[in-house]
Amino acid sequence: MPKEKNYNFLIILVSIALPSIIAILFFTDKIEGYDFSFLPATYAITNGLTFICLIAGVIAIKNGNKSLHQKFMTSAIILSIYFLFAYVLYHITTESTKFGGTGAIKTLYLSILLSHILCSLIVVPLVLITYVRALNQRFDKHKKIAKYAFPLWAYVSLTGVIVYFMISPYYQ
Repeated sequence: MPKEKNYNFLIILVSIALPSIIAILFFTDKIEGYDFSFLPATYAITNGLTFICLIAGVIAIKNGNKSLHQKFMTSAIILSIYFLFAYVLYHITTESTKFGGTGAIKTLYLSILLSHILCSLIVVPLVLITYVRALNQRFDKHKKIAKYAFPLWAYVSLTGVIVYFMISPYYQ
């Protein structure tokens, strides 16, 4: 249990720092001279792969394969870290793309985007806590929070792909 407690400060720090850094990106001047226009497609792919890893990880654990479950979930975390890095890099250097649709499609897009953003804020600490509990072999506690973390993380990953496909026609 002491190990888990040692990670609490780090979990809180990351859970506050990530959304803060991302929010700041939208209000700061962009670093010019770099073309990272390829990144949104890569992090959409990354979100899709994360979703696949999450589903495969749940299937693995339901079949009693802890080792495979651990590999899939670790892969999902690594993919999510790449996503965050790419997302920050893109938004440091590139102005945000405005959705060009109108009417009902714009309302749908904004609804999906808003739910994606809000759920992503909640999922970060849930995933970190869940992962730490597994690392500390506190599987009883791991399972209790994973039942909330998994569907939320899967939703964030899947809606990330949907948001990309909806806005991709408007990238310059």
